[in-house]
Amino acid sequence: MTTLVLVRHAKSDWGDPGLDDHDRPLNERGLRDAPVLAERLAGTGIRLEAILSSTALRARTTASFFASAFGLETELDGDLYGAAAATLLRAAAGRGVPAVMVVAHDPGMTALAERLSGGGIGHMPTCAVATFVWSTDDWDVATATDPQEWSLDRP
Repeated sequence: MTTLVLVRHAKSDWGDPGLDDHDRPLNERGLRDAPVLAERLAGTGIRLEAILSSTALRARTTASFFASAFGLETELDGDLYGAAAATLLRAAAGRGVPAVMVVAHDPGMTALAERLSGGGIGHMPTCAVATFVWSTDDWDVATATDPQEWSLDRP
């Protein structure tokens, strides 16, 4: 099986208008939601082998909660910051393992989730978790076909 989990970073803090976008932290809601969604996903029994994250602080922090829940390290990828859907999918497929989480940003996350769900996911709100499963172990086959199942969880 091939599994892709997309996580849009949790809610960020806009309190400091002078702060570079890349350096914005999570706000109180984001810090509350991320560990809840991480534990909820881990509680499903899903198996992950890699967690990829944008280098933006809000994505890294969100990813850290999931990494802790799954006992994995987060791999940072600067190309995921502001990435388009195709870039997000290539990053996951290029990791070389069948179960990958990607933590990144909109609009790429929503675009990819919509594409993979056949339009069933209209929008990925902050800290949303979209899971896609294919019956093949081959990412090339998976990325060229519709997943056998998908789900969306949100705060």
